[in-house]
Amino acid sequence: MVVADFDKSITTSADFLMPFAVTLTREYEDAKDLYQETLLRALANKNKYTIGTNLKAWLFTIMRNIFINDYHRRIRQQVIFDATVSDYFINSTQAVTFNAATSSINLKEIHQAILNLPDIFKTPFILYFDGYKYKEIADMLCEPAGTIKSRIHFARKLLRAKIERF
Repeated sequence: MVVADFDKSITTSADFLMPFAVTLTREYEDAKDLYQETLLRALANKNKYTIGTNLKAWLFTIMRNIFINDYHRRIRQQVIFDATVSDYFINSTQAVTFNAATSSINLKEIHQAILNLPDIFKTPFILYFDGYKYKEIADMLCEPAGTIKSRIHFARKLLRAKIERF
């Protein structure tokens, strides 16, 4: 295929790309940018096109890849802007103090809630909390690993119900 014929076939058969670009971007202005970028890359890489293959599929692939790469780039570069006035917190002279009395009361309540669990849930939960793996706990208690996982799960649910305010 002669270069002039290739350029003409791309420009004449590229009308099908615009609806696909709108489908991908869901905004007309972004779709126009994607359409132009696709045609630019297709013309710049015409030496990579194999004569006799499906031109539409080749152009669709180029467009889809550009869209995916741009999407990933935008996700990586996404910045969260905080519009709140934080001068108060920066200039604040208040110091945060640690209240040991409240913390010890909270810990006592948590330990009491753990001790009040039924034995079937308490033993696996305490072992898991101490750092043992599910398989190790299962071997210690001579139970299947799935049973241990479900007991620990139910122990967490019971504790969550008992200690809602933390």
